[in-house]
Amino acid sequence: MALNVCVSPNPKWVASSSLDSGSSLRPSLGSCFGNSNIANVNLNLSTRTRSLSLRRSVGVRSSLETAGPTVTVGQVTEVNKDTFWPIVKAAGDKTVVLDMYTQWCGPCKVMAPKFQELSKKYEDVVFLKLDCNQDNRPLAKELGIKVVPTFKILKDNKVVKEVTGAKFDDLVAAIDNVRLS
Repeated sequence: MALNVCVSPNPKWVASSSLDSGSSLRPSLGSCFGNSNIANVNLNLSTRTRSLSLRRSVGVRSSLETAGPTVTVGQVTEVNKDTFWPIVKAAGDKTVVLDMYTQWCGPCKVMAPKFQELSKKYEDVVFLKLDCNQDNRPLAKELGIKVVPTFKILKDNKVVKEVTGAKFDDLVAAIDNVRLS
C-alpha cells in the first residue's frame, strides 16, 4: 500500500509495534504550509516483509489529508465559501492569489490558462480560484467583488492588493510586489 503525505524535514513517525495492514502509521501533526522545506514522501508498507521505506522526492507536491483543506503547489486549487479561509489561514505567511471568476465571463476564460502558468512559475505562492456563483455569493460579497475577473492578493490573512479585469501584466507586477515585501 502506498500513501503520499506532507511532512516536515524532520518527521516523527508514530507506528504500532508490528507493521501489518491494520497498522497505524502517521506523521506527527503540524502545518504543511508553515515550512518552506516540505517534501513529498512516499510511504510503502509491505505486509509480507513488514518493512517500512521512506523516499523523499524533489518537489513540494502533496499534503496531509487529515490536516484539513489542502492545496498543491504548482497548480491552481478551486475553493468555495467553506474552504477559502481555512486554506488562507493554513498558508501562514505565504502569498495567496485568488482568482474570482464566473463561468460565463469571456475575460475570465482568457485569464484562466495564464493564471495556471503563474502557479507553475511561483512555487512559493498559493493560487486559488473562486467561482462567484450563487453558492459562493456570501464570500464574494465579503471580499468586495464588483467585477470579474478580480484577483485578490493576500498576505497574513489580509487582502493587500487587488487587480480587476484581464490585466495580466498588472497581476504579475502585483504578485511580485507582495512576494518581495
